[in-house]
Amino acid sequence: MTDARELSGKTALVTGAAKNIGRAIALELAAAGARVAINTRASAAEAETVAAEIRKAGGTAAVFVADIADAAAVQRMHSAVRDGMGEVDILVLNASVRREIPITEMTFDEWREVMAISLDGSFHCVKSVLPGMLAAGGGCIITLAGDTALTGAVGKVHSSAAKSGLAGMTRALARELGPKNIRVNCISPGHFNTTRPAHRAPRPAATGNIPLGRYGDAEEIAATARFLCSPGAAYITGQIIHVNGGQWMF
Repeated sequence: MTDARELSGKTALVTGAAKNIGRAIALELAAAGARVAINTRASAAEAETVAAEIRKAGGTAAVFVADIADAAAVQRMHSAVRDGMGEVDILVLNASVRREIPITEMTFDEWREVMAISLDGSFHCVKSVLPGMLAAGGGCIITLAGDTALTGAVGKVHSSAAKSGLAGMTRALARELGPKNIRVNCISPGHFNTTRPAHRAPRPAATGNIPLGRYGDAEEIAATARFLCSPGAAYITGQIIHVNGGQWMF
């Protein structure tokens, strides 16, 4: 049986945690007893709302505004997290941008923006927290990819490439860091009921190609993240966990 507070004493840093899946993961890890560092690049007010919700429930949370594509900003954020909440035991790399742009219209700057956050940002965050995890004798890293990394999608050449890169990064880190008791896994969400910015196309209404017959809820991704961080997942590393209602079976 899983302890309801199985992450007590741990510090979790969740990037892009002001809304949607990142928000749900932050709340779930806090419910499991972790101290949660909520990162955001530009949604400080929404991030503070998440932190307030965690505190109201008796948990510990703080907001850290930083652009993870900036290595120096990541170092400053990590120092502030370490000073205020302790060394990072759990790193959840959720931050990303998801602009839908046809390749014929995509600029190099638009390509680089996605790569800078999804890949460069993940690299900066891992590099920053890794010394502490090594000193502590272990840790947990979770990346967030997406099924389009394997299926492709119109208007998402940049994000599909970036998410594919995260999957490869996950496997390579798992092999390299496994002997140090640092587990690295990737969650790949399918279609979820999340708030979509105005620039993105509406989510398709049909769910007939999803065997479970519905879109998922962010809390279901969060529950997966909680499990992967828990002692119950101590023998799981290097895996891409597809949470998509069976829409794609890899």
